[in-house]
Amino acid sequence: MEMNRKQLRVLPHTLERYHFSVGLMCLFVLSAEAHTCQDTYTRHDGLESREEIILPLEVSRSTQNFTLYRCNIAVLPERAFSANGTGIDLRSLSLQDNYIQVIKSCAFCGLPRLLSLDLSHNLLKCVAPGAFNGLEQLRILNLSNTMTKQLTLPLELSTVNLCSLQRLDLSGNSLQVIPLSGFDNLLNLTTLILTNNSITTLNKNNLTNLNEFKEIRVYLSQNPFDCKCDIKEFYDWLKNSSQCADSNSLKCAGPGKKNTTNVKDLQKRDMECQNGDARSYVLLGIVLALIGVVFLMVLYLNRRGIKRWLNNIREACRDQMEVYHYRYEQDSDPRLANVAV
Repeated sequence: MEMNRKQLRVLPHTLERYHFSVGLMCLFVLSAEAHTCQDTYTRHDGLESREEIILPLEVSRSTQNFTLYRCNIAVLPERAFSANGTGIDLRSLSLQDNYIQVIKSCAFCGLPRLLSLDLSHNLLKCVAPGAFNGLEQLRILNLSNTMTKQLTLPLELSTVNLCSLQRLDLSGNSLQVIPLSGFDNLLNLTTLILTNNSITTLNKNNLTNLNEFKEIRVYLSQNPFDCKCDIKEFYDWLKNSSQCADSNSLKCAGPGKKNTTNVKDLQKRDMECQNGDARSYVLLGIVLALIGVVFLMVLYLNRRGIKRWLNNIREACRDQMEVYHYRYEQDSDPRLANVAV
């Protein structure tokens, strides 16, 4: 009994030591996590701030997430975020809504570990050749609502420096065709967002280019698709391919009653161009036949007047021919000529 009492007395002290050890270990773990936590720099509403943003910037080497928002940056110069020429450990760079118009060559040099770049909601007019140099590790590029008519985007994106790109957002840029013809080096592209553009259909060339990207997923909703009879290839692609991730959300913008109709719900007769032309020719033939019938009825009702008019013409022609015949006989008789002399 005495031994049991001693053990019971010792047990609380043992538990206290155990709890203290566990707490100390948790403290070390939390300290280590706090030490390795990613540094983040965020700058909002630069136009209202007294501090002026001057590029190129000297970003701290420990910063991994960097954001500039509404800072009125018209031009991204060379090494815009690595002024001293050394590489930094930046992983995510957001330059959304900064009124950027020009990106110069090597603007992102010095960011070899950058994984995500957000340039959305700007006014890009010129992207110099080599603007994306040094971004071999880039996985995500957001260019939504940022392209102007002066920018020919595929030429700038078709570069070996973006060979690791996996996600490309081109939504809200008034694109009329899928610009895959210039993406020869984006072989790892798996997500292409083209929502809210001006794409009316996908022709044979677009579909052929898409088939070269085996694992790509395309988003095409909120585009004004023109559901004419030549949409059959696009319709077959939606039905038989899994590349369009939002195929059930694609709506027709016309013509006529097809407005707001789901593209995948079109009927076979909506895509038969030849039959539609044949119906047009049949309708034209019927109209011409009706015109011919009306013309014949008018002739029948005026048959007496037409007969009288033809008889008058025949009599007039006969009288005229008799006059010509009489004059010919007088001119050909030599005796009549002597009498005249």
